[in-house]
Amino acid sequence: MASSQSTSSNISPLEGRHLQLAREALAEHGRLDEFARLYGFESEEEVLRSIALTMGMPFIDIPNYEIDPELLHTFSPKVIHRYTVFPVGKTDDQSIIIATKNPFDVNSLDQIAAECGRSIEAAVAAPTELIKLIKAHFGVGAETVEGLMAQKDEDAGGLEVLEDLDFDSSEDSAMAQEASVVRLVNEILIEAVNSGTSDIHIESQAKGIKIRYRIDGVLQTQPMPPEINRFQAAITSRLKIMSRMNIAEKRIPQDGRIKLKISGREIDIRVSIIPMLHGESVVMRVLDKDRMNFTLQGIGMDLDIYQQFGEVIKQPHGIVLVTGPTGSGKTTTLYSALNEIKSDDTKIITTEDPIEYQLEGINQIQVHHKVGLTFATSLRAILRHDPDVCLVGEIRDQETAENAIQAALTGHLVFSTLHTNDAAGVFMRLGDMGVEPFMVSSTVEGILAQRLVRRLCPHCKEKIEPDRDIMPSDFPWEEYEAANTGYLYKSVGCRECRGSGYSGRAGIYELLVANDEVKQMATEARTTTEIKEAAIRGGMKTLRQNAWRKVIDGRTTVDEVIRVAKADH
Repeated sequence: MASSQSTSSNISPLEGRHLQLAREALAEHGRLDEFARLYGFESEEEVLRSIALTMGMPFIDIPNYEIDPELLHTFSPKVIHRYTVFPVGKTDDQSIIIATKNPFDVNSLDQIAAECGRSIEAAVAAPTELIKLIKAHFGVGAETVEGLMAQKDEDAGGLEVLEDLDFDSSEDSAMAQEASVVRLVNEILIEAVNSGTSDIHIESQAKGIKIRYRIDGVLQTQPMPPEINRFQAAITSRLKIMSRMNIAEKRIPQDGRIKLKISGREIDIRVSIIPMLHGESVVMRVLDKDRMNFTLQGIGMDLDIYQQFGEVIKQPHGIVLVTGPTGSGKTTTLYSALNEIKSDDTKIITTEDPIEYQLEGINQIQVHHKVGLTFATSLRAILRHDPDVCLVGEIRDQETAENAIQAALTGHLVFSTLHTNDAAGVFMRLGDMGVEPFMVSSTVEGILAQRLVRRLCPHCKEKIEPDRDIMPSDFPWEEYEAANTGYLYKSVGCRECRGSGYSGRAGIYELLVANDEVKQMATEARTTTEIKEAAIRGGMKTLRQNAWRKVIDGRTTVDEVIRVAKADH
């Protein structure tokens, strides 16, 4: 077990007056951020370390502290959440040591002891780390049903729905509007946004409800107490109300959207609900523009690829395609490319399904299939609006492909996406749609294939020496030795990264620039392998090669490369 007492040499006790001011700040605001700023402390944690030293209490350094799992059963989640405390150890006489963010609140400590029937001793911990610890062990909704019901009169927890909601008088609607249910749903959404979740999965299963967040491309199950299962139907009903769906319809799929404001940030959420065997399944796509960085270098594009791709997207006309599976970051790359080239003397119009983010200075069209507004029809209309640059959300059929080619042939720059495994596969994919090879070769200027790999967590990554006997056969040893680092990194997992070992994602790219040899091969309808070999001769680096570069640079791991990028053959 790590030492609990602060060992920092520059921590000194607080003077009497400052101690009293700190007590008053905690009582009034529950935080010491402003106190730290006013009195020259580097952080709230430094103030708490000084308070602990002054009062002769241990300070718990939570990130480096080992928690005994057996202690989790000594207090109920309701007590832990209500007082923001956590059991961290035992004394020699078997008293429970609890970490608290407010060592002055003696009354609460006495109430905890009385409620739990145990003798307790207090230790001090930083509030942010304490809250992370509580969420890591008890998760969303951990205050239990009784705890939630006791908080009916509290506010919505920092979440505001930005559109009027429609209510009816049904039993489902009445339960969904219960303060406890509203609070629980808000907590699920707030925690998802704060943890950088891209998708929220709420699944009805035989044994109850299961909540999973997709963080950095990987689903993570959220710990929950079993009491939350009582709210299973009410949670779904509440989300239906928020997304303006028919709350009584449980037989067919429904789609909707929610517009929220969380901590001052506007968040769009796309909601899909489908009836399953054990109830309705909910999946929500979280669109948080404030977290997005729509710049090509901001999405992890290496300098050489950035420079090459920058030349391609600044062509006066032609087609630029971005390929990859769903969720590989294609839309982000296209938005970043448009931001790179937009200016007052360039008119850019997009047609999308759906519009994921609103871009300033760019005209965006939402496809509406029910009324006949498809990618193909909207692109024909766009060309009558005198654009310089067009973006088509996806080329799905021959008509859309031929309209895009026609736009390029008439002097427009066209961006779009396709679903192919690599850049060279685009030519065969368009051929399969029925597009003539010579039309493709005469207009396609560049193709960017991409995937997303998880970035290593900077707080817990560890150096390793690669073993030639177990490394993949295509690992670039010459490039590794030229880097002269002597090590790679592996993922470990800590509280900062929720135990995953990773934090955030970066793109890996394969940029095919359509040179004369590639265009000639495309005209002759040569195989994907032949076109790929020609592109490599022209200087293209494959997805796998670009991924290895990020491993050598210390940005990701060998395991991530194997998971995301197939070996070249």
